[in-house]
Amino acid sequence: MLPVFKKTKELEAKIDQFLDVIMEAALEFRQGIKYYLEENFEEFSKRAELVDKLEGKADTLRREIENKLYSEMLLPEARGDVLALLENSDDVLNIIADTIMGFEVERPQIPDFADKYIYDLATESAASVEEMVTTVRSYFKNITAVRDHITKIMFHEKESDRVGNKIKNDIFKSTEMDLAHKIHVSTFVEKLLLIADKAEDVGDRISIYVMKRLA
Repeated sequence: MLPVFKKTKELEAKIDQFLDVIMEAALEFRQGIKYYLEENFEEFSKRAELVDKLEGKADTLRREIENKLYSEMLLPEARGDVLALLENSDDVLNIIADTIMGFEVERPQIPDFADKYIYDLATESAASVEEMVTTVRSYFKNITAVRDHITKIMFHEKESDRVGNKIKNDIFKSTEMDLAHKIHVSTFVEKLLLIADKAEDVGDRISIYVMKRLA
């Protein structure tokens, strides 16, 4: 664990739990979108509800960790970086939850020609979050592995951009959809893209924190 901590297994365990929750939410999100595209709305709703509960669990864990950081941190000057890292990681989970609940409430009609690509986009976005979680773990436990995982975040973010641009181009070229329908689906494409973008932002922050630690 990061050497700015005193020796405390409880704090280490809570940070691991927090990261586990984000990882689980990303996986459930991807599976939920799969069910949505298959029009298995009963299973989709179960996943959406689970992601919502995971968001609440992560918020609780983050607050508990933040409270303990003030008493457990050995180097107060590092506290701000750690707090910001946890908050920004939690923000990514919030976007995941907001996105899947948006699907639940608004039920966008995804055209058949876009089904595969929407799932590909959800997969790349979820993968970027999975790599983000691994990057955060590495920052605390194995700083030499951080760079490799940040590279993987960037890869998945670029892939999400590629797929997202294809979907939007196909949608707005379509003669099967009216403008309102195109805009509605495009809005959800942007929501999916935002997940990967924010995961990449966390990776960028960690790059800066690593440089500060090694300086």
